[in-house]
Amino acid sequence: MSKDRVIIFDTTLRDGEQSPGASMTKSEKLSIAKSLEKMKVDVIEAGFAIASPGDFESVKSIADSVKDSTVCSLSRALDKDIDRAAEALKGANSGRIHTFIATSPIHMEHKLRMQPDQVIEQAVAAVKRARNHVADVEFSCEDAGRSEIDFLCRIIEAAINAGASTINIPDTVGYAIPEQFGLTMKTLIDRIPNSDKAIFSVHCHNDLGLAVANSLSAVQSGARQVECTINGLGERAGNASLEEIVMAIRTRKDLFNIDTNIDSQFIVPTSKLVSSVTGFAVQPNKAIVGANAFAHESGIHQDGVLKHRETYEIMSAQDVGWHTNRMVLGKLSGRNAFKTRLEELGHSFETETELNQAFANFKDLADKKHEIYDEDLHLLVSENHGDYEDKYQLVSLKVASCTGETPEAELVIAVDGTEFKGVAQGSGPVDASFKAIESIVGSGVELTLYSVNAITSGTDSQGEVTVRLDLGGKIVNGLGADTDIVVASTKAYLHALNLLGANVVREHPQTAEGV
Repeated sequence: MSKDRVIIFDTTLRDGEQSPGASMTKSEKLSIAKSLEKMKVDVIEAGFAIASPGDFESVKSIADSVKDSTVCSLSRALDKDIDRAAEALKGANSGRIHTFIATSPIHMEHKLRMQPDQVIEQAVAAVKRARNHVADVEFSCEDAGRSEIDFLCRIIEAAINAGASTINIPDTVGYAIPEQFGLTMKTLIDRIPNSDKAIFSVHCHNDLGLAVANSLSAVQSGARQVECTINGLGERAGNASLEEIVMAIRTRKDLFNIDTNIDSQFIVPTSKLVSSVTGFAVQPNKAIVGANAFAHESGIHQDGVLKHRETYEIMSAQDVGWHTNRMVLGKLSGRNAFKTRLEELGHSFETETELNQAFANFKDLADKKHEIYDEDLHLLVSENHGDYEDKYQLVSLKVASCTGETPEAELVIAVDGTEFKGVAQGSGPVDASFKAIESIVGSGVELTLYSVNAITSGTDSQGEVTVRLDLGGKIVNGLGADTDIVVASTKAYLHALNLLGANVVREHPQTAEGV
């Protein structure tokens, strides 16, 4: 193992799935595993094979399909767990059994009800049994963050002698502090006689918001594997975030003097896939993968980035899978950012006076709305933009929703310039609006996803709606934004219909190759 590389061990499909409500189907897990493989993740922990028949089948499916990453199954230090994991991993090109037992006094006394010597004996037996099945065995000291250092030294030395090639030091309950955790890692590596025979790993939870910091501290102290998840997914407050670990190491190479094998351009697509599969939205200000991670609103920041990106960005948006950074226009934005964004949208100004007037109009609008979106800018300069002509356009919408009465929507849409009126009732105002549209267009589409996210905070917040439509296997995502969520929903639905009409379609993200 090269000392200048950190192994990335992704446990999104195992620990990440333990987030309440984040369970995944076998096909969804396989889709994520293929995306992780494409990202060049070193080790994919595919599941806990003995946990259920479904988990066994998921591990087996991934082991049979993934060829470039090591596929791992978790197991307790029990014979039946280890044998089940080995069975699931039979088809793996490179398989690993990850066995664990608790080592903290509180766990040994109250959960295991075992004496320390008994725990060591069981750990050694588990590692030896796992080694009879596979050459690659990882041993974890559960709750190492609260374990006694002398006992950790004893059990880890015994596990390495038994055949464990990776030793994981988990902060299972997110209790550690970076300086202390780094010192623990250094002490273990220095004190254990055979520590050079194994790779030391960390698996940190985020209960105190320190999972990434603790992981990086351990790396500085000699750990050469980090266990993490996409979007920081995981039970309770989650795990160390893969994207933050990878980009911290890569961005601060001057400090770490190491790197990972990760192809970072697949970080954002994989993040979006995991979010889509689990239904766990990524917060806008999430590092690396949040919608605002490369957004700039302050006029000073915008001007600086436009002149030289590195004035306010420490990494490139494109390096992690974003198409570009994003200028969020608002009342603090300057003329340079305003003009640049309009030029990107295809609008130009023939005279300085025309620019000044448009900028003045923009400032007036910005005083009424916290953020100005592309649609607002189009209206400001009274021009159209797009690679195709919209077949459907919303002319007007009226919705009646009253307690005790069935909601009703009445709308007018223009179809190739000709206006049609539709009226329909539904279980709610959005449902009624969609049915009113279909009373006019009769598209025959199936609505497969309806998602709402607030783009900003406060009473002027615009809602961003995603509508996924399926027409005979042709799948499109329509987007709409408005301060009125029903209007935003209607715009999103019409946008999706326009994409279908223009044949701007894509595969479903849960089944598509190359995500």
